[in-house]
Amino acid sequence: MESPCILVCVMDDKTGLCFGCGRTREEIGGWSGYTGEQRRTIMEALPTRLETIERKPRRETRRSRMAKQRE
Repeated sequence: MESPCILVCVMDDKTGLCFGCGRTREEIGGWSGYTGEQRRTIMEALPTRLETIERKPRRETRRSRMAKQRE
């Protein structure tokens, strides 16, 4: 099953979104029960959601390491 999880499970108190994947607690908990269409809809929204998170996690994330490798 496709998942946006990058193993950085830290929630932003202001937005309620995970710093790593951009999902809410409810979406994370219900992920395995969602249909493929529901998961795709959420995943399409994640890049925009991640841009709304102001405070970044203190540790380097897999996402940032991968971005550095591509540069």
